[in-house]
This record gives sequence, structure tokens and C-alpha cells, in this order.
Amino acid sequence: MSLEIVHGAARAVITETGAGLRAYEVDGVPYSETFGYGETPPFGAGVVLVPWPNRTAGGRWHLDGELQQLDVTEPARGNAIHGLVRRLQWTVLEHVASSVSLEVEIEPQAGWPVRLRTTVQYALDDTGLTVTHGVHNIGDRPTPFGVGTHPYPRAGNDATDSCTLQLAATTVLPLDPDRMVPNGPAVPVVGTEYDFLAPRPLRGVQLDTPFGGCLPGEDGLVRHVVSGPSGGVELWADPDFKWVQVFTPGDYPGRGRAIAVEPMTCPPDALNSGTDLITLAPGESWAGRWGITPLST
Repeated sequence: MSLEIVHGAARAVITETGAGLRAYEVDGVPYSETFGYGETPPFGAGVVLVPWPNRTAGGRWHLDGELQQLDVTEPARGNAIHGLVRRLQWTVLEHVASSVSLEVEIEPQAGWPVRLRTTVQYALDDTGLTVTHGVHNIGDRPTPFGVGTHPYPRAGNDATDSCTLQLAATTVLPLDPDRMVPNGPAVPVVGTEYDFLAPRPLRGVQLDTPFGGCLPGEDGLVRHVVSGPSGGVELWADPDFKWVQVFTPGDYPGRGRAIAVEPMTCPPDALNSGTDLITLAPGESWAGRWGITPLST
């Protein structure tokens, strides 16, 4: 089942399975890639990534010195990928005209011994789409976690290869090309092929890359922008989203070249590195926001 919200000429569709963003458009112009009703989200389109984004190497990590073994959900590379909630059925908490809120509980299971409750709200207003995530420790021990999401913003009807990309990221994290997990510390992007601090054309660019050091602007928000000849789209986030994964598949169904700009609170394999993990004591909660704003020429 999908849940539609509207505000004026804006419309978004949210899935109950995974609580993901299936569509976002204004005046019929798409500002995120979409997929059909009941279809598995292609390339993880729109899914919520809790309690870790991206990959955990070997599915192994330690909590309070105890080895945890997650299910290996990316067998070809031997990793646990994209958290535990993207295939769960979420419960609708509230659904009104312009917003919808959902929740799901993460039960203790192989590799994850603590109960968490996670929530997400999608809301439309005059500025665009705002997505608010919440994580609540309903277990009995302090627990580290990360939050990410997997949107595919698009600059309206412009072809991806006619667009430019600008990121607020100042570092890039090198990856083992076979396992796609970090194999070294983050390094500055300035002067490298990964420098998108100023807009750069996407034509010919191939990325499946974690960027870090995302700097907020004067308003306290991190901002990434995809711009095309007829307009653009901005993906903004609270400063807790210090990382962003950028992925450029060439065969997104019905679209071809597409771009995912994935805000994350921590980098790949953070359950092992500890980098930018958030830890909640029993009874504590965390919340963070990101959103999509259409841009005019």
C-alpha cells in the first residue's frame, strides 16, 4: 500500500513497506525518481536506512566487547547492507492531507541485541518536502546507531547528463573496490576528481562514493544541489547528516542515468570504525531532518 500526501500543486507518495519515498512532484514535474506501485524499489530508491546506512563489513561488529554477527544481506561482497527496516511493514501513526507519520520497532535479532523504535514523517509545505527521522532506545543498554536514506533527486524533466552536481562535502572516503567498505581514512576533496564544492557536470561521472565533512551554511543546514538547464533540486539536511553517499546508476528503470544523493549521519562501516555514530542510553531519543526543495532557473 502507498500513502499519498498533497499540498497545493505538490504531491508525494510514501510506501508502507520500508516507509520509503516513491514519488515527489510539483505541477506534475518530478523532483525524485519513482517506481511502480508494488515494485521493489530499484537500487534502493527512497528507502530508510536504520540502524546503520550503507555497509557493515562482514556483517560483524562489537557492542560492549561482544561480537555481533548480522545477517549478510549483500552476499556478493560479504556485507550487511542498509540496516534492518527497509523490508519491514511500518505502522501509520497519522495521515493527513499534507503529511504522514510512520513507525516500526527493531526487535532484538541476530547481530542486533537492543530494541529500537524508529519513526519518520514526510510533510509537504510551500518550500518543498521535509522528512523527519526519529530513533528511540526502548531497550536496556546504550546503543550506537546511524541513520541514512536513499533518495534519487532529479532536476525535473532534465536528463541527468545535462545536469551539474554541487556537494557541501569537503572529504571523500576511499573504498575497497571489491567489497565497497572503507580501506583508509577520509581525505580532502580539493584538487581531486571528487571535488564538487563548486558545480560540476555529471556527464561521464561515475560515482558510488561516500563523501564527508559536509559543512552547513549560514542557516545551519547542509545543502547539495543538482541543477539542469530548466531548473534544479536541492537536497538539504540537518548538520547531524555529516556524510552523503552519491551513486550514479546508468540503468535506473525508465530513466537510464540517475543520481542518488543519500544523506547519512555516519559513513560506511561505522559500526566498526565508530565514526560519527550516535549513542542513545535507554529511554533517550534522537531526531534529524532532511528535505527536497525544487529550484527555479
